[in-house]
Amino acid sequence: MQLLSYLKSSLVGGVLAVSAIASANAADLTVGANIGNVPWEFQDADAKTVGFEVDLVAEVAKRLGKSVEFVNIPFNGLFPAVQSGRIDMAVSSITITDKRLESVTFAQPYYDSDQSLTVAAASGIEGMDGMAGKIVGVDTGSTGDMWVGKHGADYKLAETRRYEGLSPAMLDLVAGRIDGYISDIPALLYYVKDKPNLKVVERITTGEKYSIMFNKDAPLATEVNDILTELKKEGFIAQLHETWFGAKPEETTSTVAVMDMPTLK
Repeated sequence: MQLLSYLKSSLVGGVLAVSAIASANAADLTVGANIGNVPWEFQDADAKTVGFEVDLVAEVAKRLGKSVEFVNIPFNGLFPAVQSGRIDMAVSSITITDKRLESVTFAQPYYDSDQSLTVAAASGIEGMDGMAGKIVGVDTGSTGDMWVGKHGADYKLAETRRYEGLSPAMLDLVAGRIDGYISDIPALLYYVKDKPNLKVVERITTGEKYSIMFNKDAPLATEVNDILTELKKEGFIAQLHETWFGAKPEETTSTVAVMDMPTLK
């Protein structure tokens, strides 16, 4: 009897597992993300995809009455992926810019950010003024990449090396193959908090805002934008901020304040 019960439970479990896989493969919404972008979307110790934007998208999908599947795509590949229709939307702390608005659409922002410089704690580098003649790393196609392209000469940088995500850049920084890494400050503050050998030494003010990205003029963008308005009014996104960053967001930030959908200026 126990064996029969075991076989029955195993069979049911197997059916449920297969159903779950089938459901994932046939998800209503496919979301592209650069998995490994802490704390926005990354894999935890159990290899489960988690993060601020994972929780946000899951709630948006729930309110749309749709299932969702995340697809791991390098940051620079997210743009052609939404434009081609391979994915329905993209997240990865994507900054809204006028240049990007020429070819894609964003919902209203939900996070305010800047860039930052991270170095090895023992390097003696205290900010961008100490990067003259040094090698800096950036993520390909990111706003950090754009900032270095515009301001790198001002700081006499010797070389810019491009990476497809945080992890490979951090490996090179720790190994001394690059001298500094410029990227979004929330991700780096989260990453280095338990790594005393690394240090965020400068906040580079860029006034960025993050949002969910869609193909140009996609109707889904307006639907999601309306849900973001609901979530802000209910305090859901502010609670996500507390969960992932350990602090309440300021009332004036886009995490709390309802804003218009961005338009090209």
